[in-house]
Amino acid sequence: MPMPVDRLVSSPRSPEHQALLRAGPRIRPLKQVHAHFIVSGSLRSLPLLTKLLTLACTAGSIAYTHRLFFSVPNPDSFLFNSLVKTSSFSGFPFDTVYFYHRMLQCRISPSSYTFTSVIKACAHLSTLRLGKRVHSHVLVCGYGSDPFVQAALITFYGKSGDLGVARKLFDKTPERTVVAWNSMISSYEQNGCSREAIGLFNLMRERGVQPDPTTFVSVLSACSQLGALGLGYWVHDYIIENELYVNVVLGTSLINMYARCGNVSKAQEVFDLMNERNVIAWTAIISAHGMHGYGNQAMKLFLQMKAEGPRPNNVTLVAVLSACAHSGLVQEGRKVYASMSQEYGLVPGVEHHVCLVDMLGRAGLLTEAYQFIKDLNYLEPAPAIWTAMLGACKMHKNFILGVEVAEHLLAVEPDNPGHYVMLSNIYALAGRMDRVEIVRKMMNQRRMKKQVGFSTIEVDHKTYLFSMGDKSHHETTEIYQYLDELMSRCSELGYVPAPNSVLHELEEEEREYALRYHSEKLAIAFGLLRTGHGSIIRIVKNLRMCEDCHLGIKYMSTVTKREIIVRDKLRFHHFKDGHCSCLDYW
Repeated sequence: MPMPVDRLVSSPRSPEHQALLRAGPRIRPLKQVHAHFIVSGSLRSLPLLTKLLTLACTAGSIAYTHRLFFSVPNPDSFLFNSLVKTSSFSGFPFDTVYFYHRMLQCRISPSSYTFTSVIKACAHLSTLRLGKRVHSHVLVCGYGSDPFVQAALITFYGKSGDLGVARKLFDKTPERTVVAWNSMISSYEQNGCSREAIGLFNLMRERGVQPDPTTFVSVLSACSQLGALGLGYWVHDYIIENELYVNVVLGTSLINMYARCGNVSKAQEVFDLMNERNVIAWTAIISAHGMHGYGNQAMKLFLQMKAEGPRPNNVTLVAVLSACAHSGLVQEGRKVYASMSQEYGLVPGVEHHVCLVDMLGRAGLLTEAYQFIKDLNYLEPAPAIWTAMLGACKMHKNFILGVEVAEHLLAVEPDNPGHYVMLSNIYALAGRMDRVEIVRKMMNQRRMKKQVGFSTIEVDHKTYLFSMGDKSHHETTEIYQYLDELMSRCSELGYVPAPNSVLHELEEEEREYALRYHSEKLAIAFGLLRTGHGSIIRIVKNLRMCEDCHLGIKYMSTVTKREIIVRDKLRFHHFKDGHCSCLDYW
């Protein structure tokens, strides 16, 4: 039965308050203090109950928080606001919404702080319908122009994928604080609209709004997606010049940006200078070396992490296994996989299984990889596992097994056009053009189209996008003429187009531009034209490079005496003097 509570205000220096401060957000001491309050009758003080409730919620015991809450007969607005804010901050969005509804049932008017916390909870829950209802309540209560509420609403609509509404709210904000700018930039970045995120950041600078570390975390992530190294350099220089504190979140963002923009040495430099390194930072630097093919360095960092860093988690071990897969470190990868359960008590998931199949398959151990899949405790292995196996079959030209694997893949994920394209490739490489035609007809009947490939390149802090046979660029004539001349020079050195790379092209219009005018070749030609001698060309490709492009870019690096770095869907390729860092192992 709830005990009576009055509005007596207890002094912050009272023994009861001091006892709560000593207990802090720790459940066992809090329960001891709670018991003492019951015996002494101190729980008649609502401020003490409020403090006890918020500490219990902060400690992570939401069940205990609810039990305490039910003992309060007449909660006031301060108690409700404290619970809504604390539960939202502590990662209990369902409970935030619950306390909000109880608040309304008690006919207590929400404040701007209430709405900010509830809207954040709706964003975490991805409940668009509820969020819109809260938005309506915001307008009814007159908080539509509150800058913090507006920023929370922008974030909510952004996380819900409704960027149109988010931008309308942003544009209507009378006083755009840095929080509002951050919310909109982050919304663009999280929805994959990196160009828009960077464009808005540039507008923010033009308007004279000073960015903060939160701004840079989103901008650096957008740079990572686009490969915009120039802007990434600018952000890093700004941080250094303005002596901004590089916490673990910002430091990790810098590591990811440099790694995904092709400068792993700068990523390592940032990591070495970080005062605080959590498991996310360690995972980021291990992944950075792995995706560039530096598997031995990734393993060295992993051993260093085990010796002096935090305990590796599942994501760390995915990064390590991936590094082993891309560097041919089969024995090391087997040991890491075994250590998951033996040393860390972790259960391997789909991502770890994919990495192991990929590692064995790339090494040519197709029988072992296939047996591993069959031994997994799945009713049907995940599509990603079959995809890794199919890629290995294609790499090692085992077309009989490849067709079998492809049929498994189509059975578990029949609506993915990428799988039909891969099956078509397998048939084409085996010379079964009759089967290629059948697959093509199946795609047409299902109205499927292969994913369009594109490549981006940053020149003078501006990002340019090219697709295969692209003629939309204002310098198209010059680019095509230069590329034709460049490929002729490559042919003089011995370059011969890889015919297998065009057999899988299913669209008739693509055949006209097959091989020579793939997006990465066009982007490289543009980069060579627009940059000075000796500068590195950096390209980002959304799909895996074809065999011909990989071969052709080797020759390009020799003819032009330029280093060319290509980030494709799977990894980085550093081309220099006719060689690639992947050693043709990709």
